[in-house]
Amino acid sequence: MKKGFTLIELLVVIAIIGILSGIVLTSLGAAREKAKDASATASLSAMRAEAELNLTTDGNYPGTLCSDALATLITAVEDQVPGSVTCAPSDSAWGAEVVLNNGSVICVDSTGFSGTIPASKIVVGSVYACQ
Repeated sequence: MKKGFTLIELLVVIAIIGILSGIVLTSLGAAREKAKDASATASLSAMRAEAELNLTTDGNYPGTLCSDALATLITAVEDQVPGSVTCAPSDSAWGAEVVLNNGSVICVDSTGFSGTIPASKIVVGSVYACQ
């Protein structure tokens, strides 16, 4: 009596391993996208605290808020998403938003809002609030 596996048995096992590894790799791709979205959301939320640290003594935001104080966080968000961050400062308010990998729009503003909005609302030069 011969001991060992036949060629058919080995090919079946290799095919099963290939199918399972394909399923796992597909799941990992989705997990990576979710992780990028979570990182971008966290960086965008951190902008609120950073902006408050840059209030002037008279309670206004500097005109260079987005290009100076928030630049590092904006870059961190843009490294995780395909689009770019829209950031709009004024003397008394500011807002920033970005479209994530999953298509949702995340927005933060000077009113304290940080969350998902149905569509893009920040318009540079006119609207500075997410809601």
